[in-house]
Amino acid sequence: MSWQAYVDDHLMCEIEGNHLSAAAIIGHDGSIWAQSAAFPAVKPEEITAIMNDFNEPGSLAPTGLYLGGTKYMVIQGEAGAVIRGKKGPGGVTVKKTAMSLIIGVYDEPMTPGQCNMIVERLGDYLLEQGF
Repeated sequence: MSWQAYVDDHLMCEIEGNHLSAAAIIGHDGSIWAQSAAFPAVKPEEITAIMNDFNEPGSLAPTGLYLGGTKYMVIQGEAGAVIRGKKGPGGVTVKKTAMSLIIGVYDEPMTPGQCNMIVERLGDYLLEQGF
């Protein structure tokens, strides 16, 4: 299966009538493996900051998580595994795998829990597969 198919079929899937607004699979080095059409253009320093937070949990909390220039307030996650961010009625979930970052962006009516489930389920699967 291509990386784009993982984005199109698994991350952008429908869950209880809702969809993520954007999603991507990005390598630890910031290279884009696959993304949805609406995914924002991310800057290398944004990916570097996310990777730093996985290595030093809590480092993003004071400044916020930036994705495509949009600032998200960092909320509870799982140290070294998942970073969650909130902005108004939407937010972002980032799941780290052995080789990539799985990123899902959502807006209402999707709930944070629905976004977390979609992103983390694919991330767990890719971890099991060695990616």
